[in-house]
Amino acid sequence: MSERIKIPKAAPAAYKAMLAFESYLETTRISPLHHEMIRIRASQINGCAYCIDKHSRDARKQGETEQRIYALTAWRETPFFTEEEQAILAITEEVTLMHKGLSDATYAKAAALFDEEYLAQVIMAVIIINAWNRIGVSTHLQPAKA
Repeated sequence: MSERIKIPKAAPAAYKAMLAFESYLETTRISPLHHEMIRIRASQINGCAYCIDKHSRDARKQGETEQRIYALTAWRETPFFTEEEQAILAITEEVTLMHKGLSDATYAKAAALFDEEYLAQVIMAVIIINAWNRIGVSTHLQPAKA
């Protein structure tokens, strides 16, 4: 792949705004593991190899198991995720796949589990990783070999 534009250098103000959005999300009630779960699942859907690698590593540092990381692509088919995590993953998938949108059923289930503030924080976490994925994919950002 050819080298592409470096967003932090070419558009530093925009990149700084992205980092500020990310910093806000670090102040929310979303647990670090749930945050990484959102990041990994959206990155899998979007095909962002850089983010999949980065956030899988970060999840392991937070104590996430290999088994659960590997099962994220088939989370509905496993008993590994709590009801709350299933709701978070469903929101992640539906907000990421905007051509379908966030269904009434998924929204209602999440609204029954989470208060409005937390639900808004989850949606915002999905939005920011989708933005990062679009930067990574469009600029061909590559993970480093371990």
